[in-house]
Amino acid sequence: MEHISVGPRDNVYVVQIGNRRVMKLTQTYELSRRLLAMSTSYGLSWLVACVSLVAAPGAWPQELGLYKILAEPILARNQPEIEAKVFTSSLVPAVRIPSSRNEWEEIAAETRRRVLDEVVFRGEARAWRDARTRVEWLESIPGGPGYRIKKLRYEAIPGLWIPALLYEPESLDGKTPVVINVNGHDREIGKAADYKQIRCINQAKRGLLALNLEWVGMGQLNTPGFSHSKINQLDLLGTSGIALHYLAQSRAIDLMLEHPNADPERVAVTGLSGGGWQTIFISSLDTRVAMANPVAGYSSFVTRAQFPSPDLGDSEQTPSDLATVADYTHLTAMRAPRPTLLTNNAHDTCCFRAEYALGPLIQAARPIFELYDRPDGLRYHVNQDPGHNYARDNREAFYRMLGDFFFSGNDEFSVREIDVEAELKTALDLQVPLPDGNLDFHKLALALAKAAPRRKGGTRAGLRAVTKAPRYDVQAKVAGASPDGRIKATRWRLRMDNDWTVPAVEIEPDAAGGTVILVADGGRRSAAGEARARLRQGRRVIALDPFYFGESHIETKDWLWSLLIAALGERPLGIQAGQIAAAARWAEERHGHAVEVHAVGPRTSLSALIAAALETDAISGVRLEESFGSLAEIIEHDLDARQAPELYCFGLLEAFELEDIRALVDPRPVEMVGP
Repeated sequence: MEHISVGPRDNVYVVQIGNRRVMKLTQTYELSRRLLAMSTSYGLSWLVACVSLVAAPGAWPQELGLYKILAEPILARNQPEIEAKVFTSSLVPAVRIPSSRNEWEEIAAETRRRVLDEVVFRGEARAWRDARTRVEWLESIPGGPGYRIKKLRYEAIPGLWIPALLYEPESLDGKTPVVINVNGHDREIGKAADYKQIRCINQAKRGLLALNLEWVGMGQLNTPGFSHSKINQLDLLGTSGIALHYLAQSRAIDLMLEHPNADPERVAVTGLSGGGWQTIFISSLDTRVAMANPVAGYSSFVTRAQFPSPDLGDSEQTPSDLATVADYTHLTAMRAPRPTLLTNNAHDTCCFRAEYALGPLIQAARPIFELYDRPDGLRYHVNQDPGHNYARDNREAFYRMLGDFFFSGNDEFSVREIDVEAELKTALDLQVPLPDGNLDFHKLALALAKAAPRRKGGTRAGLRAVTKAPRYDVQAKVAGASPDGRIKATRWRLRMDNDWTVPAVEIEPDAAGGTVILVADGGRRSAAGEARARLRQGRRVIALDPFYFGESHIETKDWLWSLLIAALGERPLGIQAGQIAAAARWAEERHGHAVEVHAVGPRTSLSALIAAALETDAISGVRLEESFGSLAEIIEHDLDARQAPELYCFGLLEAFELEDIRALVDPRPVEMVGP
């Protein structure tokens, strides 16, 4: 059970569960403490049911009945996740198999251009791409027999430095291959991970130039501002956070190709997990990469929807709108005819297990390699060692690729790994000094928000375009009547365009004088107090849980589903607003009058406000409790996508502020109720 606290704040008592404020208490602190003690014994549901009773203890029996009505399940078990699987899988584009090599090259070139222009380099990222950046070579330290380690740092963009290590053979004659070694989610040690050091040392001992670069958010860059879920802060401002990942890799290739012994025809990239994702992302989009070996790092978006628990990717693996252009099957096929080894682990305890991840990728890419008469250029390796690893067997599979394609005909090139355990360094040994004030995702978002030009209104069409809010048709089915005969209530399943089912409870007072749609960050069951207040005013209440809230919450990897939906070109915030607006139209048709929308909490307040701005007829006004005062607060309070994923609607803060959205509701009333 999450930590629950009750404390005084501005003459009220605020109940907080974890980091979420759920209720305000207006009675004595002693009563609050007793409620808290009871909730510890009886569970969170008891607390939520009872908190709203503090202001009117005499209403407890009625209130508990109301809570029971609101908490009664309407949807089938796991229905929100099943609907998300169907919805997302149906939107993933398939690879079109061309009839000729020329046709494919046109498809690949256009896909590459669109991913870079329409996904990676949007907003301020276009300027980052063209900016002049610096490389600073620092000290060299002894490696082991036959190689040295050169420390360096380079800018992915001006002011954002990446630490790196070059494992350089001591004796170089002529041109030699370059390997960009990217690492995955090794948060504590990053580039100093033993398995990565072993790989780099083995490359250097074979005469290759091995670059070991740090990944943002890992190792030396393991800071809160570099948390990968913070890239969505940039997305909110209309700038692609994914661009920083891409530029960190492409700048690494740039600096290595300036080495006098680097062979530009023999550049390879390889890495595990998040490093496997980096490998396929850069090597499919940057044609300078001659060889790629992603290890347990990605799968098709369709596969991810089918296996959400292990495979739904983080923010960088699921950037907004990528799947409107390409799936990872396309990126794999775009490697043709360049040598590509897909490595997956049969007994992976993390993700991208061989049994389900490999097949769709090979099936999509093999026909393209065959167009070039290079079926041997696409290979796969299934590792049988336990766990999520880039251990010796996987490393030797990579050395074999190097030998076959970069050292073909060289009988002296060995694929057997050299034992270098004694040459490993500590993380401190490999630390690279970084300048003070190094930029990160959050610092960049703050700077962009501050520098954004003053917005001057906005149109309803513009708001619909940026939120992608659908206009749903509703098919309503009764799901049951009130379990408490003292309160007249009907449970509904509102089917939205055959995509989503929104659960709703309609509660009728005697002689209803108006209708209120009620939504809440804590789900409908948390809003018993608000429902009671509206019923006492003689108004009908329709309490519903739009996408992601209450009963519509997805249990498995919840926030990652939101990222996947955004990657497919939809917007969770728009889905929520569209569902609220559709429910309002259904209620208006059912009862013959426009309805008010009341929201409790900052997240549902935003979706309710957008719904009211877009639905001018069925919504007569909105009441927003604990709403943000400004969208910029999302950045200023340093929220990330794990806490409130739907808030990170690409480009929303670039185009609108809350006052602009409120202006679109005018002249209908917008009531703001503070915390």
